[in-house]
Amino acid sequence: MPTPGYGDVTRLLQSWSGGNQQALDELLPLVYRELHLLAAAYIRRERPDHTLQPTALIHEAYLRMVDQTHVHSETRAQFFAIAANLMRQILVNHAENHRAAKRGAGNKVALEEASGVVQERAPDIIALNQALDKLAELEPRQSRIVELRFFGGLTEEEIAGLLGMSRTTVKREWRIARAVLYGQLRPAVQARI
Repeated sequence: MPTPGYGDVTRLLQSWSGGNQQALDELLPLVYRELHLLAAAYIRRERPDHTLQPTALIHEAYLRMVDQTHVHSETRAQFFAIAANLMRQILVNHAENHRAAKRGAGNKVALEEASGVVQERAPDIIALNQALDKLAELEPRQSRIVELRFFGGLTEEEIAGLLGMSRTTVKREWRIARAVLYGQLRPAVQARI
């Protein structure tokens, strides 16, 4: 069976953008492997006891895509940008629900914390989301680049094409945005240790 090419994906994306919801059903099997790799990478960055699996993350993002009435996604990069944004929202919602449940669970202390052992922690997705929102207020383009790289898994070339700028500009903005986010997140990480 031949592997579907970008032409098939583009045709289905254009059809979906034109309002054909069935095109999304045909598109998902063609991009599922890439979405799964992307979702698995997100989950690996989460805390060790994270309960959301990559498949569940993809399915939740798909359900949210189906519910959208107007979608503008005519290229692979645009599609993955939408998927990345949805996965980010899902992970943030999941983290917020986990944090809320944890607050209501009483004053339990993990054995590692009680014994003074400090474990390396995964980045706090809620703190990252808040930092990214702050960055978006100051530098929307940098925020978009981070979202596309970190959550979308897009390359610098794909981002440059999607945003209509040079690869050099994307690379520079990515470097600046990472420094800004690191500066915002570092105090939050130090406070948790």
